Amino acid sequence: MLNKISISAENFMKIIFMHEQNDSYDTKPGSIAKALGITNAAATDMARNLSDKKLVRYEKYRQLELTPEGKKLALKVIRKHRLWETFLYRTFQMSLHEIHREAEMLEHQTTEFLAEKISSYLGDPEVDPHGDPIPSVDGELEVEIGHIPLSIAEPETNYVITRLIGSDREFFDFCNRNDINVGARLTVEKQYTDHRMTEISLNQTRLLLNTDFSDFIYAEPLP
Repeated sequence: MLNKISISAENFMKIIFMHEQNDSYDTKPGSIAKALGITNAAATDMARNLSDKKLVRYEKYRQLELTPEGKKLALKVIRKHRLWETFLYRTFQMSLHEIHREAEMLEHQTTEFLAEKISSYLGDPEVDPHGDPIPSVDGELEVEIGHIPLSIAEPETNYVITRLIGSDREFFDFCNRNDINVGARLTVEKQYTDHRMTEISLNQTRLLLNTDFSDFIYAEPLP
């Protein structure tokens, strides 16, 4: 089935799945279109096409849902993407933005055979360099408990960063400049809910993050 699906369709299902995992997003065709940089009409056409293939549940004016088969295909693509990110990061010491950009292309050209060779070579990693869990070969994805975006973290509480789920250069450049990385410890000082801002302290420096950043930095409270 996967070989019969176009790259654009793979990306479409992958984005639906990723939006389903993030409470800050919805899966309406317009939202998926914005994430992919396509028109709303193109997103609707794709949703109808994938609905005909029994991969996406589409109803007018409602959010899109992946069918079990659609979810399985999306997780296969995500597995390949995150394995490539891990390989590129460990082997070539590429930046978090660079590995994401390259993996976006490589994921679609990778057979399941090669993906398993890469996984075995890497020691079957469970997470990628961004802290994102790597789906198993059987299409299982470990459910994370206690990991939340900094935008809803408790004030005056210490956290450790577990995931960086942004995708653009600006996000990763900002994180790099401010030592925001997986495993870093910080304190959420205040939440300015009216202005959708989060104040944190990290390495004796205070930073004020808007939701464009705090929604994509995940952490868990320190004991």
